[in-house]
Amino acid sequence: MTDIEKGTLDQAVRQVLERVRDPRSQQDLVTAGLVESVRIQGGLVQITLAADRAHAAGLEPARAEVERALRAVPGIMNATVVLTAHRPAGSAPAPAPARPPVPAAPAGGGGGHRPIGLGGGGPAPAATDGPPAKLLAGAKAVIAVASGKGGVGKSTTAVNLAIGLARTGLSVGLLDADIHGPSLPRMLGITHQPEVRDKRLIPIDAWGLKVMSIGLLVEERTAMIWRGPMVMGALQQLMVDVDWGELDVLVVDMPPGTGDAQLTMAQKVALAGAVIVSTPQDIALLDARRGVAMFEKTRVPVLGIVENMSTFCCPNCGHSTPLFGHGGARAEAQTLGVPFLGEVPLLLDIRVSADAGTPILASAPDSDAGRAYMAIATRVAEALRPQLEKKRAG
Repeated sequence: MTDIEKGTLDQAVRQVLERVRDPRSQQDLVTAGLVESVRIQGGLVQITLAADRAHAAGLEPARAEVERALRAVPGIMNATVVLTAHRPAGSAPAPAPARPPVPAAPAGGGGGHRPIGLGGGGPAPAATDGPPAKLLAGAKAVIAVASGKGGVGKSTTAVNLAIGLARTGLSVGLLDADIHGPSLPRMLGITHQPEVRDKRLIPIDAWGLKVMSIGLLVEERTAMIWRGPMVMGALQQLMVDVDWGELDVLVVDMPPGTGDAQLTMAQKVALAGAVIVSTPQDIALLDARRGVAMFEKTRVPVLGIVENMSTFCCPNCGHSTPLFGHGGARAEAQTLGVPFLGEVPLLLDIRVSADAGTPILASAPDSDAGRAYMAIATRVAEALRPQLEKKRAG
């Protein structure tokens, strides 16, 4: 795009913002000081509107109007308008580096960052008897890697599980759904942005996987200070607006806990199962138990529990020490009546390889850690085999 073309697009975007009115002040969005940031790159536009919690619901029609108007502007391939509470409404907009936005969902698919089937506040919705919506239908099996709490090595397990499944001969995708703390780009050594083709994001190939993460679309140091509906909208867009193609398995690295993201995935995707990651210590197992209960309530099969950081192996002498206890996840799996998938030791090489962007199962498959992850992946592949064979036959 030439400088002249970009200037024309900047002007067109501003004109749209100046046409749409803030329902509270009746001023246009620019004059009302609600435009926090505008990012334009290659025909993709992302606009952030600042709104406090009380104003957000009333501003939703204006947000949707801006999005529709922008999509009609010649030269704009796609547009996303989100609401945020990064700063008090009315303060000066903060400049932001240009990055490609998450494309908005297609018309009729709940575009923009809005709740998808989740009510605001109150108790979590109960599981329904109807089938889930057919999101990610191109994947024969979608599995969630989850944990009841953060810091137990869930993302590292998700990465190496996906690589292990690919090593069994399956075509595998990896979706980083941990919106607030996306770490997969760093763990996989991905430094470039995804391509946009026909208004859809193309997953990046890395270590035999198709990969997508919100971390590929924002600056690494950007804090994702988003409200629940915005997180749900971003998560849906990573499922709908990404050209995943045909996959045997899509591994989804879930945020820790048992909140909206987990419910959205369980209710909107036909999950083949969930893998729960925990350390052996009692406090982690309490949260893992809640994770198992949540998936059971939403009728998602629990494929099993992984005990991460099972024992610490000294890199000098090789002596093993159960820093967080040992065997707790195995005992918990037996108590809950779910499979135990295996133990992963606490090894320096796992941390070093993740920081370097070279996952241990890809860079050192014959290491102790590599063999541990491969054994887990083999058990998961075996559990998925009946469903995969049924989908291939059908």
